[in-house]
Amino acid sequence: MKELPLTVRRSIELIGICLLGALISIGNDIIMPVLMAFFLSIVLLPIYRFLRAWKFPEVVSILLPILLGAFFIGAVVWFFSVQISILANDFPQIQKNINYHLNNLSDWINYKTDFSTQEQIKFLNEQSNKLLINAGNIIGGAAGSITSAFIFIGLVPIYIYLFLSYKDLLLRFVFVWFEPNQHKKVNEVMKEIEVIIKSYLIGLLIQIAYITILLGGILLLLDIKHALLIGVIFALLNLIPYVGALIGNLLGVMLTLTSSQELLPIITVLGVIGIVQFVDNNILMPRIVGSKVRINAFAAILGVFICGSLVGISGMFLALPMVAVLKIIFDRSKTFKPWGILLGDENLIKNPIRFPKLRIKNKKIEQELTIKSDSTE
Repeated sequence: MKELPLTVRRSIELIGICLLGALISIGNDIIMPVLMAFFLSIVLLPIYRFLRAWKFPEVVSILLPILLGAFFIGAVVWFFSVQISILANDFPQIQKNINYHLNNLSDWINYKTDFSTQEQIKFLNEQSNKLLINAGNIIGGAAGSITSAFIFIGLVPIYIYLFLSYKDLLLRFVFVWFEPNQHKKVNEVMKEIEVIIKSYLIGLLIQIAYITILLGGILLLLDIKHALLIGVIFALLNLIPYVGALIGNLLGVMLTLTSSQELLPIITVLGVIGIVQFVDNNILMPRIVGSKVRINAFAAILGVFICGSLVGISGMFLALPMVAVLKIIFDRSKTFKPWGILLGDENLIKNPIRFPKLRIKNKKIEQELTIKSDSTE
């Protein structure tokens, strides 16, 4: 069979990527619970195998890990409900602190600009009226989001049970899809995907624990109000690569502003968050996850925003493992090898324009690049 021209192949690849994005966007309510369940079932697979090795019935071996995960999620929900009730009890003081900061902000605006207090009040009233006009749409959207969230949470355990129950059937389907001479490579890819997903997601659970303990504990010792809530919120948002940390900083500052009229607690919160984040990014997380998820920062950030725009918050959480899985598949495929290079974090010391050998696909050169990349970490 005659091979298609390079331009035609690249065009087909780009069209395929666009169609895949459209499919995910249109069917995200179906695809995302399945994808989340797939990742979580891989994380729970060692527990399932351990229970099966000890001769537990298959149903019990599947249900126990799911119940363990449900207990963890229930504990997080209970914690947030307790913290929100504490915030509600402090509402009069929070309102007083907000008015104090707004007055200071108004005085600063008056001092720096010609925007008078009356004009500021008029502007705020106009914006409030706009919010009230759109209140019905906002509440309807929130109700729809809550309904979708409950459906999502309800479907994920069912899909996990089915994935673990029919895993052998699914594996057979994957192998039958390929020619026998490719089965060795397919087996390697599946094992590598399992290792990466497990190491990454388990690493994230460990990260949530130690960030909550470090950040919440230090802020608690420094007598910062709502310290544990700030720690948990930042730890959970930190699961979203790059973007989550920024949102966590903003929410930490806002919670501190509502609980204090002084500037020192805000500086303290920002300083402690910065120190904890530095320790997490440069010392703890690299040793927990290791160098298995080899994705460059540009691909990671772009993946987060694309997944977020296509499927929302759940896509942002799963962006990095999805990109990592795609890179494994691309690296093992001759057709999609260039896309694997685009997603990788190989730091080229030499310029491909001046060194032509870097322009070609060569296993020896790729091995040298991998060794150099490992040595620079």
